[in-house]
Amino acid sequence: MTKVIMHGCNGHMGQVITQIAAQDEEVEIVAGIDIANQIQNTYPVFQSLEECDVEADVVIDFSTAKVVDHLLEWCVEKQMPVVLCTTGLSEEQLQKLSEASKKTAVLKSANMSLGINLLMEVLEKVTKTLAPAGFDIEIVEKHHNQKIDAPSGTALALADAVNDALEEKYEYEFDRSRKREKRSQKEIGISAVRGGTIVGEHEIIFAGMDEVITLKHTAYSKAIFAKGSIQAAKYLKGRPAGLYDMSQVIKNKD
Repeated sequence: MTKVIMHGCNGHMGQVITQIAAQDEEVEIVAGIDIANQIQNTYPVFQSLEECDVEADVVIDFSTAKVVDHLLEWCVEKQMPVVLCTTGLSEEQLQKLSEASKKTAVLKSANMSLGINLLMEVLEKVTKTLAPAGFDIEIVEKHHNQKIDAPSGTALALADAVNDALEEKYEYEFDRSRKREKRSQKEIGISAVRGGTIVGEHEIIFAGMDEVITLKHTAYSKAIFAKGSIQAAKYLKGRPAGLYDMSQVIKNKD
């Protein structure tokens, strides 16, 4: 049994994780941390990490970037592994995350979906086969109309996965309206669509001469991110200090 502290338990994702964890016999949320107390949970909720006196194996964090620094300091002090799902971290915070991972186990991923992370694994083989054959590579991502950043962090992570498989790195092209010229073969076009309540959709297009191969991932609810974070928590339990990612969870190895 993996005992979890849910950091940001009364936020939307915290509640989704709470519901899914309740159906998983291998994990138990034993405490929550949230300054909001408008929701009744089946576990005790504390307004600060310092107030929490419940023993646990790992923290799952879905909160806000402004509290991540304090969370990392607390996890280092307590030698507590943490699955860090909060996005929008600054370069300075990412550096602090790296330093914290030298003292406790930290898992950080651009996307907690198992499917997206498996797709990144698949991209390596596909890219190594099709890019040398002259296939153009384009990424199209779609999200709801409330999403602030564009392109998505996941789209950039997918582009990085493609580039990691290339011997000669490609440039990223975000806006072709700025110039009137044909596309370079050594570029990855990244387009962002925003509308309605689209949870998340990512397409990687390999366009060659007279044939097109498309790899696509569609998220129909945020539950997929909750499931991924729970799998990550199980994996991180008892792990030594270090920086981990979802590819290791999928492969279930160090």
